[in-house]
Amino acid sequence: MRISTPTARLLIPLIALSFATAMAPAVADSSNGDSQGGVIYNSVLTPLPGNLPSQPFEAQAVSEFGNAVNFPSGANHTLTKVVVTMSSWGCASGSWYLKTCSTPEDSSFSLPITLNVYGPSTDGINPGSKISSFTNNFNIKYRPSASAQCTGTDAGKWYNKSSKTCFNGLAQNITFNVKNVKVGSSAIFGIAYNTTHYGYAPIGQSAACFSTPQGCGYDSLNIALTQDPTDVSVGTSVVPGKVWLASTGAGTYADNGAAGLGTFRIDSPNVAPWWGVNAPYSAAPWYVPAIKVFASNAGNGDNESESKSPSAHSSDNSNTGKQGIKKD
Repeated sequence: MRISTPTARLLIPLIALSFATAMAPAVADSSNGDSQGGVIYNSVLTPLPGNLPSQPFEAQAVSEFGNAVNFPSGANHTLTKVVVTMSSWGCASGSWYLKTCSTPEDSSFSLPITLNVYGPSTDGINPGSKISSFTNNFNIKYRPSASAQCTGTDAGKWYNKSSKTCFNGLAQNITFNVKNVKVGSSAIFGIAYNTTHYGYAPIGQSAACFSTPQGCGYDSLNIALTQDPTDVSVGTSVVPGKVWLASTGAGTYADNGAAGLGTFRIDSPNVAPWWGVNAPYSAAPWYVPAIKVFASNAGNGDNESESKSPSAHSSDNSNTGKQGIKKD
């Protein structure tokens, strides 16, 4: 697993990429996008908790992250929208790791995020042909300010009244409108975005936020994870215990990059599954990206977002476990 905690920013060679033209920033979406039916895959939790374990991008040199999923019935589906849960640890000022986070209510930053939809893999390593790609600017919320109710080992965290729990990061959903995308009985979904040093087109250190004490919000933005089969209510993973990712860091992969670096592929083709929630990480339940897929009669939610992020400047998404998942 990829469990991360605060460490120094990783400096790993960069690769280049270009995103599709981004649309205007989307409005926050705190729902799970399910006002209407048509769900054909779901690993998103309802109601959404304060935060979830998550896969970092900046700290793990990741450009794209996702999963190959089977749909429960039928060979042909027309997708209408896809919901993805994000985890945001960034602060408007201060930082989570210094326990000084201060964020005005609903403060956010804008970031282009891309959803790629691929056909099933034909070689067990690479995705099939790209079916479609959608990029939107999402308004990602920073995590709330440090709370006086969070003390001791929880000092510096924000307080979730509904669960009476303290969290470092903030979970939130973003929704992609993907009308008229045709898929078969399975598909591969990949979520991609850029950070200071990573992504297909790294933003670089010239951004104004990079020189601030709090750093850039996108460096502390992760993709939230839920558990398979525990939290998967519709559909299944094509290969349980294995996710799909693109990273330039060999150690990000179970095979230490043997099947290739910097391209979106399965982790890993000739290695036993290792995305288990519990050590030694080789058995279920497995971590999977929190994704909800609608087809046919799904609602018409626009590309929206409602997330919260970790402090960016000193990469908060570092490893404490077998992979690089960040836990609160």
